[in-house]
Amino acid sequence: MSKITINDVAAAAGVSVTTVSLVLSGKGRISAATMARVNEAIEQLGFVRNRSATMLRGGESGVIGLIVRDLSQPFYAEMTAGLSEALEKQGKLLFLTQSGAQGQHLHRCFESLVAQGVDGVVLGGGADKASQIVTRAREVNMALVCAARASSLEEVDAIRPDNAQAARLATEYLIRQGHQRIAWLGGHSASLTRAERLGGYCATLLQYGLPFRPEWIIECGNTQKEAADAAVQLFQHHPRLTAVLAYNATTALGCYFGLLRTGRTFARGAVDSYYDQQLALMGFGDEPQAELTDPPLTFVTSSAREIGRVAAERILQRIAQPDAARQNVIMPPQLVIRGSA
Repeated sequence: MSKITINDVAAAAGVSVTTVSLVLSGKGRISAATMARVNEAIEQLGFVRNRSATMLRGGESGVIGLIVRDLSQPFYAEMTAGLSEALEKQGKLLFLTQSGAQGQHLHRCFESLVAQGVDGVVLGGGADKASQIVTRAREVNMALVCAARASSLEEVDAIRPDNAQAARLATEYLIRQGHQRIAWLGGHSASLTRAERLGGYCATLLQYGLPFRPEWIIECGNTQKEAADAAVQLFQHHPRLTAVLAYNATTALGCYFGLLRTGRTFARGAVDSYYDQQLALMGFGDEPQAELTDPPLTFVTSSAREIGRVAAERILQRIAQPDAARQNVIMPPQLVIRGSA
């Protein structure tokens, strides 16, 4: 005879797997009638409430869920590492899920984590599609924290970098190096992170009386090849540009390789790119490969690993104090100067 599973209990009771998990854990707003149906199905089927279920009933599973869109993105890989390290020091485990490049599986990931009986969920990215997740977390009494590059959620704790300030810092640095023709490369128009960084870039240009040229602002996909191809086209159309701000670390690396194809080289300080074929390149985020280029790439970064550590502290505080005031933690940017700008 096969082992009775939580799915069997859900089917017998006529409820979702999530509801069964909530009955086992004692969490959420479950009616007395529904709870009775689930418990009756458990007894009839002989479902074994194992040690995990016992832990869940006490609300101490020791597991924190994480939802990211794509773990291959350098920011979220580093953030996950910091989150995991901090949780492990507290005797907790991390349960990782990926919602897809466009966040298309976000709701399914959340329901799966709830069904697994996690104590809380950290949302890494995809906050623009998470309003229903916030409502659902409230319904099931699930602690929720957002640790992302940008967040528009006002109802939950958020830990994120100061994207606008990072862009102001980068743009001002280039201007003080003598650059007046600074392009922007990368990101999609729907990205909140891009919008915040682009706002800082444009505001700083205007502050210094420099031209704002829409044709110098280029969208592209988030792969090195797409960024390389976009960089080639940008400089074919605008050869007098002297500096580029790249949307993130992946875009910066792609831009670097693309510009090498055009015969460009990289140097700190302003030059006339039309004659000298040199320019400055900066990115946001940073990653180990940035130090392997020649010259190494200059970045403005807010430590993703530190954001993960702070998110771990915050989710554990939220679990312990569910009614505490919401916190919005904004991590300051840091300029990492290397040879490319």
